[in-house]
Amino acid sequence: MTAQDAAARLFQELTGHAPDGVWSAPGRVNLIGEHTDYNDGFVLPFAIPHRTYAAVGMRADGRIRVTSDHAEHPVEVAFADLTALFPKPGDTSLRVADAWAAYPLGVAWALRAASTDAHGVADAHGVDIAITSDVPVGAGLSSSAAIEGATASALNDVWNADLDRKALARVGRRAENEAVGAPTGIMDQMASMLGETDSALFLDCRTLDAVPVALGMADAALEILVIDTRVTHAHSTGGYRDRRDACERGAAIMGVPALRDVAVHDLERAEGLMDDVTFRRVRHIVTENQRVLDTVRMLREHGARGIGDLLVVSHVSMRDDFEISTSELDVAVEASLAAGALGARMTGGGFGGAAIALVEQDAAPAVSQAVTAAFAASGFAAPHIFPVTPAAGARRDA
Repeated sequence: MTAQDAAARLFQELTGHAPDGVWSAPGRVNLIGEHTDYNDGFVLPFAIPHRTYAAVGMRADGRIRVTSDHAEHPVEVAFADLTALFPKPGDTSLRVADAWAAYPLGVAWALRAASTDAHGVADAHGVDIAITSDVPVGAGLSSSAAIEGATASALNDVWNADLDRKALARVGRRAENEAVGAPTGIMDQMASMLGETDSALFLDCRTLDAVPVALGMADAALEILVIDTRVTHAHSTGGYRDRRDACERGAAIMGVPALRDVAVHDLERAEGLMDDVTFRRVRHIVTENQRVLDTVRMLREHGARGIGDLLVVSHVSMRDDFEISTSELDVAVEASLAAGALGARMTGGGFGGAAIALVEQDAAPAVSQAVTAAFAASGFAAPHIFPVTPAAGARRDA
């Protein structure tokens, strides 16, 4: 059974009738540009075929009920109680076992606020939502943005809110920042909403200008492997917040609104103004922004075969300057390169999750075997390795 069929079936079990529709949004892989998004910088993600589905149906009352194939039971609240449910970022009256529901309920809260600010929601009636997904959770592939994108797309339609895709991405980010309490940028939501087949999304996180950049993987006989280390992470925990705080501290020392405004040639001056840890955090962001620009130029001028070294240098920067890699991620990258990958790096927020490897299509099995063997030799649990291709963003499926 597909995840889409499972969502419709779960809805039927919840309500006793078929949903009014099924919507979905994908996870994403970030090709390059890590932690640059909340620094107003540049990123280059792409949507993946793995998707989260939301089967939705209208109710006759003013309540919203959500369930998931991973939940023990549905969570139901009145619309009037949504604001009280999220009194301040990261705080909620939801029980710990129901914390997952902060994602769809947070989207409902943020979407109502956004559409009311714009023109008022035309038809904000009660809804039931059943959610299923085949996006790996905790792997750094943005399963959270997929939930947000699927839910926002569905509610935008059934409530006739008439928000565009960028506005829905902002809704998802607000839900994640304020309802869930994860201090992320907007890259994940934009990639999930605006993804295109065979293209990455070159995103300016300050202006939200988004331009597709062709990858041409199939024509070049290349493939991107995701190496899920199965070491789960959570953005709402302290490591992510510490990195963001260091970036804000560095920007303040440099007298700029965000590290987007610091150039590579400014790093010599920055080093003399900051402690070592803050400087290394700043250096990663500044050089990573430049690597995104260099990768986009390389893709346009020479194709995907030219970006391998940029991926490798990006990983080294995350490992040494930003210190968000793990032993498992490092082994994944090193084993991939030793087996012939053109480039490899960790992807996502770090502290676990996944790495990616750019490989020749016919070399993918050998690279996968080499990584699996390296994990076994290191005493790690076997990774989950699978290919991904750039896919379409959020949509209505049924």
